Amino acid sequence: MTEQMVDERAADDPAGRRGRRGSVVIVLAVLLAALLAGHRAVPNVHGLGSLVDSATPLLGLGVPLLALAAALRRSRWALVAVALPALLWLALYGGVWLPPAAGAGPASVRVASQNLRSGNPDPAATLDALVGAAPDLIGLQEVDDGDRVEAALGHRYPHRAAVSTVALWSRWPIRASHGVDTGLGWDRALRAVVAAPQGDLVVYVVHLGSARAGHTATRDETLAALAATVRADDAPRLVVLGDLNTATTDRVFVPLTRLLRDAQADAGQGFGFTWPADLPVTRPDHVLYRGLTPTAAGVLHTPDSDHRAVTAGFRW
Repeated sequence: MTEQMVDERAADDPAGRRGRRGSVVIVLAVLLAALLAGHRAVPNVHGLGSLVDSATPLLGLGVPLLALAAALRRSRWALVAVALPALLWLALYGGVWLPPAAGAGPASVRVASQNLRSGNPDPAATLDALVGAAPDLIGLQEVDDGDRVEAALGHRYPHRAAVSTVALWSRWPIRASHGVDTGLGWDRALRAVVAAPQGDLVVYVVHLGSARAGHTATRDETLAALAATVRADDAPRLVVLGDLNTATTDRVFVPLTRLLRDAQADAGQGFGFTWPADLPVTRPDHVLYRGLTPTAAGVLHTPDSDHRAVTAGFRW
């Protein structure tokens, strides 16, 4: 067979061309699978690792895109390769869509947390939507208009504790409260003891340091400080409400997850994304707990804030 005939046969081999085009999809699928399985191995330089950790649930969006590319190229091997990240993503996150194992029985206490948004043009509208969920306790962050918040909540929640821009509003008496130092140089967290009908409940309302691309050190330090405070707290029943400025998938969250459980993971459905409010892609807002049994957890879209609210119910 002459060299010219070999060249002509290669030119007439569309399957070979599809295979070569499919190889790009195969490589991308393997890389996606590797990132899903080993995202904690990405160096946390300038917060890059934290960013990848927090965005890992969204990596599942790459699976249908790669599957479509494999189908368009009619590459059987590419489709097989795409199954790898698909199965990994399902193993990691598919369970969040299943009905929660928790949830039996009525709630003894219902809580909500809302980043009210500094400069909120109508905090009353935000809070009216929040009150509609009938929480017993409301934790607020970015409170910069206390008078309007008082007007919206005071007649329904007669007990309040506040430190700087965080506040707790309660249907039940608050025995004691004080600011909590998270290393910001000023208190942007509080600890309160709520006299619930079933017994005392310790509640933290927290707004940790902000995180920006390439600048997460302050957030990381405040999260470590909060974990140290919770570790030293011997309260048998404890709830943390707040904007922690990162997701539970972030590696820096591990010190807290060793101490507390996540109400959304235990009693909610879905990822419970809260930010940005109009099209949320991550969950910086949390209800964490210990010493209680969660009965429900969810997310509430409230007007005029850039965060959605988080809610949870517990029983003693």
